[in-house]
Amino acid sequence: MKRNLKRSLIIWLIILSTAGAQARAAEQDAIAISNAIQQRHLPNGTIIDPIFASASSLEIVGYTRGGDSATWTGHYLAAEAFRYKVTASPDALANIWKTLDGIRALRVVTGTNLLARCLVPTDWPFASSITHEEAGHGIRSGMVDGHTYQWVGETSRDQYTGVFFGLGIAYDMVEEPSVRAFIHTEVTALLNFLLDNNWAVVMPNHSISTVFWGRYDQQLSFLQVGRHINPDQFASLYASYRAQYASAVVAPIAFECLDDYGAYFKFNIDEDNLYNLIRLEETPKNRKRYLKAYKILRRTIGDHRNAHFNMIDRGLKEADETRDAETRSLLEDWLKRPRRDISVDNRGKYRACGNSRACDPIGVADRVPTDFVWQRNPFDLVGGSNGAIESAGIDYILPYWMARYYGVL
Repeated sequence: MKRNLKRSLIIWLIILSTAGAQARAAEQDAIAISNAIQQRHLPNGTIIDPIFASASSLEIVGYTRGGDSATWTGHYLAAEAFRYKVTASPDALANIWKTLDGIRALRVVTGTNLLARCLVPTDWPFASSITHEEAGHGIRSGMVDGHTYQWVGETSRDQYTGVFFGLGIAYDMVEEPSVRAFIHTEVTALLNFLLDNNWAVVMPNHSISTVFWGRYDQQLSFLQVGRHINPDQFASLYASYRAQYASAVVAPIAFECLDDYGAYFKFNIDEDNLYNLIRLEETPKNRKRYLKAYKILRRTIGDHRNAHFNMIDRGLKEADETRDAETRSLLEDWLKRPRRDISVDNRGKYRACGNSRACDPIGVADRVPTDFVWQRNPFDLVGGSNGAIESAGIDYILPYWMARYYGVL
């Protein structure tokens, strides 16, 4: 009997030791990704991805993906904010400050409090790789703290979503008064710009790149963050909007859920906006209204094996061992993914329901390389390129640190 107990104890200690080693390795992976982001993906304070001379080269010859720089900068801010809350790491706090400065620069450079997609110093050696690629969005000049930049316009709704997502999370995860004061300033300026322009994104030449008209889910989410951070200015306005439009939140999301394949990034926008809208809602009646929309969204994409969406779900609901175990597995699989945009062809490996669409979600390790895997269609069989572009890895560190914060890991 004693021998059996001793053997069981030894086995249990081995299991605990193995689990601890795996946990330490996962954290080291997350920190290594953050360090790489600081070294190669934030040359000017906002997220962009390096282009190497070849798939096997370490020589950076340019940069790309400036059109979505603002939204991924917001997501990166969220990741580092969760990291700071979990670890109190001075490095995480330094990264938060650098990212906040980048978001401020995206606002200041336009001269109107409009949010730019991206900005690059005019004398930066790789400036032309961004400005040429993004010329269709309009390249303009501006100043930030006495320095001249070129910035990318035609700002989209997803850029605002990513930034408000990150600012709302960072405000709650980082209790440093100076950080909160900085976020207060940024949220107030960005939100007032949208309100002053009747929820239209107006360029300096008075052209309109997009509007938030009819997207009461997005309007209310931004106002919810504004109310939370600056109640003196936005609390009554949010309450007024909520009284009029809370019941209308479900309509655009239900419409988008009619197609679970096309423009898949729309679901990432929905998840990010609903996360802040629901978690910050204080009234049971309106939280129930918002959750109605969320439940439709979750029914549509809940089986897509998506770690980011799973962590949003955990943040809004209780622990669920089936979902949380899946999340742990998905994060492990992410580490097996290529970091560069190599060509991928999964035809013949996964059952197809169309020329380039799988019948079921493709394994995370095999999914097409991209900037943020959780916003890309999990059914795509074919994609990628020549392996010269390195993705930042925010799609690992954001759900990883959320999982740590919510006790999934």
